[in-house]
Amino acid sequence: MNIPSTQTSDHVAITDVVQQYIDGAKSGRSKDMKSAFHDDATIFGYIGDDLVAGPIQDLFDWNEANGPASGLKTRIANIDLAATVATVRLELENWAGHRFTDLFTLLKTESEWKITNKVFHLHRQ
Repeated sequence: MNIPSTQTSDHVAITDVVQQYIDGAKSGRSKDMKSAFHDDATIFGYIGDDLVAGPIQDLFDWNEANGPASGLKTRIANIDLAATVATVRLELENWAGHRFTDLFTLLKTESEWKITNKVFHLHRQ
């Protein structure tokens, strides 16, 4: 099966966007990850019994408060692409001592990909 070159280039671009997010997590500086997200992006997930739901600024604040995650290990488990929308599943270990599964939705806007939503699961250890 031949994969169209635009699909291949979109996969590369999506991977690059996710890498910006990872780089910001590792540096602990939200400015390093902010460009990966749409201005109106949101975040949802549970920390214990508490629902985190709101603007992506909540993630940026948490990232800044926790500082660099130099020992962070990540793996893109899946990218699912349909023309101008995509989903990504990212597995993260050792972010501030935690293990997360992140699910992102992305939208291709003006020929660039942006994360529009992050839903996460915090694994109990």
